[in-house]
Amino acid sequence: MAATGTLISVEEYLRTVTDPDCEYVRGVLEERPMDELEHASWQKALLGWFLGKEAEWQVKVYPGLHVQTGPDNFRVPDVTLLSRSAPREQIITHPPIAVFEILSPEDSMTRMLEKLADYERMGIGVIWLIEPKKPLYFRYREGQLIPGSIFELPGTSFSVPFTQIAALAD
Repeated sequence: MAATGTLISVEEYLRTVTDPDCEYVRGVLEERPMDELEHASWQKALLGWFLGKEAEWQVKVYPGLHVQTGPDNFRVPDVTLLSRSAPREQIITHPPIAVFEILSPEDSMTRMLEKLADYERMGIGVIWLIEPKKPLYFRYREGQLIPGSIFELPGTSFSVPFTQIAALAD
């Protein structure tokens, strides 16, 4: 997983089809890691759990949406949670309610922390990093990874222990 090193414009990025799908960070394409079973299983579990709560929580959940975190940054969270009242956008420009990143063996902590910081700068208030092999759960806030075990939406009564979501993972 590496950056291509070739600078391209935002317009060119938006016209480019890459396989696998790439992120765009300050003019450079960055490959995303290839999903493995643990990663895909956790992504499926998060999607399944939140799909079951969409009506009750007034949210929408999606895998692999492009989120424009800045003028020249496009990230692709593993799972994105949007408010039902959020504008319908093909590329998300309004801060989602929450994003989840699931670590892959190819992920470096430096690159992951940069990505999480991009989400925070965009104004996303709930950012989670999941280590699927342990499993371990970390909330990212103010540049820190804080161990946690319960997903909560601030300002609401919505919460779920990650063990309930983990039970849906293969």
